[in-house]
Amino acid sequence: MIPDWPAPPGVGALMSTRAGGVSAAPWDSLNLGTAVGDDPAAVAGNRARFAAATGGAMPLWLRQVHGSRVLRLRVDDVSPAPADPPEADAAVTAERGVACVVQVADCLPVLFAALNGRAVGAAHAGWRGLAGGVLESTLAEVCALADCAPDAVLAWLGPCIGPRSFEVGADVLRGFGADPDAAGTDPAFVPAPRPDGSARWLADLPALAHRRLNLAGLRQIRGGQWCTVQDRSRFFSFRRDGVTGRQAAAVWLR
Repeated sequence: MIPDWPAPPGVGALMSTRAGGVSAAPWDSLNLGTAVGDDPAAVAGNRARFAAATGGAMPLWLRQVHGSRVLRLRVDDVSPAPADPPEADAAVTAERGVACVVQVADCLPVLFAALNGRAVGAAHAGWRGLAGGVLESTLAEVCALADCAPDAVLAWLGPCIGPRSFEVGADVLRGFGADPDAAGTDPAFVPAPRPDGSARWLADLPALAHRRLNLAGLRQIRGGQWCTVQDRSRFFSFRRDGVTGRQAAAVWLR
């Protein structure tokens, strides 16, 4: 899928779905993850297809750890391809020839583009990374590379676990500074007690991302309406299936 966002002409972006690859079930078929039990040859073939779709920008795959580290990418980082992927949950670049890529299977992928066309970035935002500031850190790096203010950056939110499927406990609310005892006061967390009466909430990951980006000064945000859990035919979902593949979002300078 191609992000529907008003990015500058020099910015390319895409988001894979589970279709169009060579992996067998339960990774069928365009699995891009190397650590999920799939045949390495199939994953390599799928990644080659993904790389070809960027039109020549080489993806740099990250070892994601649900943190907030942002990596600045150069063409030298992907040529030759590193034997071990660097540990980070976001990447930014101001160079052509390299693509910022994040993998997801319920977490939120967020793509960034400076409106002056000088820098782009991609972030992997599960609830821990989101609460830890990965989006703010990525935005700051894009602004530094593009020499612009946050309101001169555009963001696109990709498919993630949706607000009807993301069941969380009190630890997640506390991670975002919400009070579990003040039920119903934060619209991003809807109380949904379990049948035994124990506390549970439904969290809205895209809404939380919107909130944090807005507070950081970014105003133009698109996407965020797809649920990986409920759309089985299009997306991998770890929460739904356990053993499954990974899709990826990428952004680059043409």
